Amino acid sequence: MPISSDIQPLSRQSALDASEPRIARQPIVDQRQVVVGYELYDRAYAAGEHTSDSDAALLVTLLSLVDATGLTDRKTIFINCTHHSLDSDHLEIVQSSRVVLEVPTLHGGDRDLIRARLPVLTDLRRRSFRLALGHTVLTPGYEEWLALASYIKIDMTQVSTDQLAPMLRFARMHSGAEIIAEKVETEQTCEALLRLGVRLFQGHWFATPVILPTHKVRPAQANILQLINLVQKQAEVSDIEEVLKRDPTLSFTMLRYLNASGFWLSAKVTSFRHAVMMLGMKRLFRWSALLMATSRSGEVGPAVGATAVVRGRLMELLAADLLSVEERDNAFVVGIFSLLDTMLGMPMKEALDGLALPESITDALLHKKGLFAPLLTLAQACESGDEGSFKQAAHVLKLSDRQINEAHLEALNWAETLGE
Repeated sequence: MPISSDIQPLSRQSALDASEPRIARQPIVDQRQVVVGYELYDRAYAAGEHTSDSDAALLVTLLSLVDATGLTDRKTIFINCTHHSLDSDHLEIVQSSRVVLEVPTLHGGDRDLIRARLPVLTDLRRRSFRLALGHTVLTPGYEEWLALASYIKIDMTQVSTDQLAPMLRFARMHSGAEIIAEKVETEQTCEALLRLGVRLFQGHWFATPVILPTHKVRPAQANILQLINLVQKQAEVSDIEEVLKRDPTLSFTMLRYLNASGFWLSAKVTSFRHAVMMLGMKRLFRWSALLMATSRSGEVGPAVGATAVVRGRLMELLAADLLSVEERDNAFVVGIFSLLDTMLGMPMKEALDGLALPESITDALLHKKGLFAPLLTLAQACESGDEGSFKQAAHVLKLSDRQINEAHLEALNWAETLGE
């Protein structure tokens, strides 16, 4: 993947560290599409191939970085485990309230082996760990395990619609666990699950654009898009204020975000004119993009905006030693706008046609090329677990796994602080 010569190698460690876990994430959302937790895993291992050693390395890495961000104070973190890792000592370092342990079922369903594992699982529950079990636990022989489950995860790629209702009845009859439907890839599947009483979901369906031929940009969105254009054109402050006067909610929201912790302002912003004076047009462009991602609509759930905000902040953090301050702000905007098609319900090209954006931003969003393309690829790979794309982008950017992990978890935490 080509990259501009403007990007210079990092002054810190530049070689990829093969021993460091490569953290990927999958959001877990509720029926309102609010992110309630994250499954964090090592993308270097395919499902079912992680080991006790890799589990321990991931936990140590997560705890050393998450403790610094406070992410676990805000979201539930799900971690995959092997039965060997459940027997090992590394769980002694984990505060049980911080994580949910995802426990695999046993191949073959041998009742003696299932029963032999019961004391370990019972002890974990005694120590206040929460356990998440896969849907294969809803088979004869696992009844005693079911009583210990806090969550049961149903893989929608392995379960047919006809199987769902009896499976859910069985789960509710034999456990008090919450059901999480994972690998939910379509809105239709989500709606079917909602009708059956499922309220927690995992999958990429919430960020998939639904394109409607007659879709119109809603008034609030139109005001934000006009604001972005005025800022880009260096319009008069009075013209910018006029846009905000049409929608007081936008003005209030902008001031709220600018005054939130972590925005590096030396004084509270008391008016929009004050914001323009303190930030300048370039910073205001960035915050307008943030406002676009975090604005609420009746058609797009908040998980879309949360994902876009994490992408933007992650790209900005990864670019810290690579790009100029102005370009870092643009990297943030690329991440924020990478889900603009989903937010607006229209193709990306059509969404961008009405915006006066720098060519470097549109090149990344439309053509996956230019200065910001490797950063966007890397940010998306942190969500999808695409190891090939991750390795290629990390190599091009000369970023170590440690640097990416730190930035990833910091971005997740920063996105959470926006709602405080």
